[in-house]
Amino acid sequence: MIRIPFTKMHGCGNDYIYVDTMSHPIADPVAAAIAWSDRHKGIGSDGLVLIGKSSIPEADFSMRIFNADGSEAMMCGNASRCIGKYLYERGLTNQEEIRLLTLSGVKTLQLHVSNGIVESVTVDMLEPVFNNEEQFIGSRATGKGTFVSMGNPHYVIFTDNVDQVGESGRVLENHPAFPQRCNIEFAHVEADGTIRTRVWERGSGITLACGTGACATAVAAALTGKAGRKSEIVMDGGTLTIEWCKSDNHVYMTGPAAFVFDGNIEI
Repeated sequence: MIRIPFTKMHGCGNDYIYVDTMSHPIADPVAAAIAWSDRHKGIGSDGLVLIGKSSIPEADFSMRIFNADGSEAMMCGNASRCIGKYLYERGLTNQEEIRLLTLSGVKTLQLHVSNGIVESVTVDMLEPVFNNEEQFIGSRATGKGTFVSMGNPHYVIFTDNVDQVGESGRVLENHPAFPQRCNIEFAHVEADGTIRTRVWERGSGITLACGTGACATAVAAALTGKAGRKSEIVMDGGTLTIEWCKSDNHVYMTGPAAFVFDGNIEI
């Protein structure tokens, strides 16, 4: 048996198990994600995140994300913020700007540090994409949603009933319009201008927050004239600030990251 150290972290309640694979490689991350994410028989999480060395000089570190069902995700905004906090506060870097290699490109993390503590992180999520035939077959879509890819596919539906997430999310995730399955957001613009959003994440089901989902929601709101280019996205687990910058067309996500506990698990 091998004992693997891990850290449980969350961003607005979106919780993952983090392993530093530079010190402790994981031979079968798919099996580990399924077993460890089980909230009754395992550690319990929305998935497993592997922190590693970058394979290219344009990035400092790498991130791989495996959902609770073992499927590999392209990107996770909440996890990227947590990695920034982990790397800085665990002494793996002293840089307050970190370039992170993901399956959807290199994301730049800007750490907001006070007295050695990372209080929040802003992530450059790059440009949104609206026509991705590998992820979305528009002619076969149903409903009145907006497709936005933030490196991973999202379908945002504005509605007065965001609580339909449990009823409709699973069905829409697997709709034929989405060849790679899809993350589904149900959103409502509140009287104060904030956007209440609930998320069905591809491979994980209902989660308390989704960083890429918050970005997709803010972009969809701006596209449809429901909001400006900067929004507060209020999810079950907390609030993220999203700005779709006009000058470079990039989406910037700012929010917190938090440690929960450290532990060891045998494999």
